[in-house]
Amino acid sequence: MSILIYGAYGYTGELIARETVDRDLDVVLAGRNGTKTRGLGAMLGADTRVFEVADAVDHLDDIDILLNCAGPFVKTYGPLVDACLETGTHYLDITGEFPVFEELAERDREAEKAGCMLLPGIGFDVVPTDCVAGHLHERHPEATELRLGFDALGTISGGTAASALELADGSGKIRRDGQLVEVPVASSRRTIDFGEGPRNAVRIPWGDVSTAYYTTGIENIEVYAPMSNSVARALRLSAPATSLLDVGPIKEGLQWAARTVASGPSEQQREHGRALIWGEASDGERTVTTRLRTPEPYALTVDAATTAVARLDETGEVPIGYQTPASAFDPDFVLELDDVEGFFDEDDAA
Repeated sequence: MSILIYGAYGYTGELIARETVDRDLDVVLAGRNGTKTRGLGAMLGADTRVFEVADAVDHLDDIDILLNCAGPFVKTYGPLVDACLETGTHYLDITGEFPVFEELAERDREAEKAGCMLLPGIGFDVVPTDCVAGHLHERHPEATELRLGFDALGTISGGTAASALELADGSGKIRRDGQLVEVPVASSRRTIDFGEGPRNAVRIPWGDVSTAYYTTGIENIEVYAPMSNSVARALRLSAPATSLLDVGPIKEGLQWAARTVASGPSEQQREHGRALIWGEASDGERTVTTRLRTPEPYALTVDAATTAVARLDETGEVPIGYQTPASAFDPDFVLELDDVEGFFDEDDAA
């Protein structure tokens, strides 16, 4: 299968591009900056295409899979998905952005009619947590509550920072009775053992609040991350100030600064960093818990995205319509990735 990577010269895009070339996949590198795109193509010995997302339909006729690495994804996914549906190209991306997950889920029937797969979130957002969600659902099909979490602090890239700023609105998100609900940020606290002892954790808005619902059908979902009480309090108090990000020039200026300053983790950090994943599913009487240990998030993103397109290329079997990582493949997909340890399961009374 032919694979086009859009946003190939960004921090994560370049890492993925290098890995796809190393795996000898049939890859085309693409982006809107001609100098950067062609320079990377020359360096890696890969074909290149230069185009704006609005013109994507003119460049996909001979492409089987488009992997979008260009964030903020709320600005790039729409035209790219439109082009994929028109040309019969399968769409994947590495987003963690709520609107992308939810709006692509709404386009499930369009994708089925076009014979296309729509698979967002094939990176750290949300592969390990989504696979834990699917695994927990297999262990406890009657569960009505799902809680997920991760401990993975580290350096972020400029693209990740820009995407976070694009969606920052000072609110948290949970799923209740099947609906996405806004709640105060960091409004719920609990003690969680992510795998290395109890930590104070707070509820955060994370992509699994969207995707885990489609993976499992569980209607009540929350996601947690470790955070000190003082930081959580500061986050709650600063939430009203995020309204300033609705002002276009302010947001754009901060995004420019983020892209300029945030360089992403070094090769050594990617090689030696780790992340801890935790999840529990409950029906009020029985609770099952699962944990994973994974590589550093950017390292996992590169491996997950590349492994996904490689599997599709090798098997030629592509599930049609809207998918999550665990539904497109299966919950054990995460165990195929390098240096992932788990699932570590527990079963307790609620």
